Amino acid sequence: MRVWHLTIEIVVGFFLLFLIVKILGKKVINQISPFTFIAAIVLGELLGNALYDERIGVLYIVYSMMLWALLLLAVEILGQKFLRLRKIFEGKPTVLIHNGIVNREQLKKSRMNLNQLQSLLRQSETFSIREVAYCYLESNGSISILKKSPYQKTTQEDFKLPQKAVQVPVTVIRDGELLLDELRDMGRNEKWLENQLHAQKVTDVRDVFLAEWLEGDGMLVQTFEQVNRKS
Repeated sequence: MRVWHLTIEIVVGFFLLFLIVKILGKKVINQISPFTFIAAIVLGELLGNALYDERIGVLYIVYSMMLWALLLLAVEILGQKFLRLRKIFEGKPTVLIHNGIVNREQLKKSRMNLNQLQSLLRQSETFSIREVAYCYLESNGSISILKKSPYQKTTQEDFKLPQKAVQVPVTVIRDGELLLDELRDMGRNEKWLENQLHAQKVTDVRDVFLAEWLEGDGMLVQTFEQVNRKS
């Protein structure tokens, strides 16, 4: 008898979940905001917990899921009608890089560090901050990138240019700290780095928020003064 009851609950829950997702749209699946991310989890938990509780019947599953779906639908409708509520429910993008300069203050507000930003950039096929004109942290945690003109996608075949060896940029200073291991892996020393910094009128490593070397393109240096100015 319990197996038959469980079968009915699963079938009802399956089609109810399918119906709710169809009504609410793809936003719940894509989880494009923190709110829809949590909403999707709770929706699944309502169904999952009900199936494993013998005291809960089909009517409870239908009621709880439909009530949650109606609340989500109400939030979506209100968000479409009222801009202020939309900002509260969905949030807004955060500018992490503005005109090529890292916005350190926004990085802090987003509870991110430079390592995490670089990791997200690499996942977006951007291996150097020097390539980025603007970078936005979206509400769902992903990033959107607008590259500088020289780095926007073109193919060498378009210009019939010979292929060049690919070089990986190396971060040698991060948050005012010298990364000696990275420097040694490059076959360089601190004196070489000091000369590179002096060429850009920087005298102290502790003043540097980010320093990145790319063979053939030179040293990219952003000081704390620069990134704080953009805050």
